[in-house]
Amino acid sequence: MEENVKSILVNIGEDPEREGLVDTPRRVAKAYDFMTRGYQQNVEEVINGAVFTDDTSEMVIVRDIEFYSLCEHHMLPFFGKCSIGYIPNGKVFGVSKLARIVDMFARRLQLQERLTREVAETLWDSILPEGVGVVMEAQHLCMLMRGVQKQNSKMVTSSMLGSFRNEPETRAEFLRLIKD
Repeated sequence: MEENVKSILVNIGEDPEREGLVDTPRRVAKAYDFMTRGYQQNVEEVINGAVFTDDTSEMVIVRDIEFYSLCEHHMLPFFGKCSIGYIPNGKVFGVSKLARIVDMFARRLQLQERLTREVAETLWDSILPEGVGVVMEAQHLCMLMRGVQKQNSKMVTSSMLGSFRNEPETRAEFLRLIKD
C-alpha cells in the first residue's frame, strides 16, 4: 500500500521525498488499516457471547451511535449517527454490542443503504426479535467536497424488519423516540 500511496503522490504532482511527505505513505497505510478493520472482524467475535435471556417485551433503543465509514465509490469518508431499536423475544444484547456491530460494518468500504441493512439483519439473525429498526443519517464527503458540493446535505436510510415493518404503530413509536 505504501508504494501505491507514493505513486499517487507523484501522479498528483507531489514529491514523496519532500520532508512533510516522507512518512505519509506509512501513515496512510496505517490509517486505511484502521478505517477498514471491519474486514478482519466477524459477528460472532464482536458479539462475544453478550446475548442474554430476558423476558422483556418492550422496545429497546440505542440512539445517536456515531459511525465513520468510507464510500465504496470514491473511498471518501461518510459519517453520522445510527439509531437502533428492537423488541426482544426472549433475548437481549449487551448494549455496547450494538455500537460494536455498527462499527464492524462501517469499517468496510460501504454504501449507506447496505450498511443500514447489514446492521438490521445482524440483529435479526442474532437474537430473533419481534422486530428491528435501524435508521442512519450521514454526511458524505463525496457530496460535500467534490461533485455537487452541497454542504448541508444529509442522507437518511432505514431498515425495518418484523413488527417494525409490519405494524405501523410500532414503526411510528420507534421513529418518534429517536427524534432529537
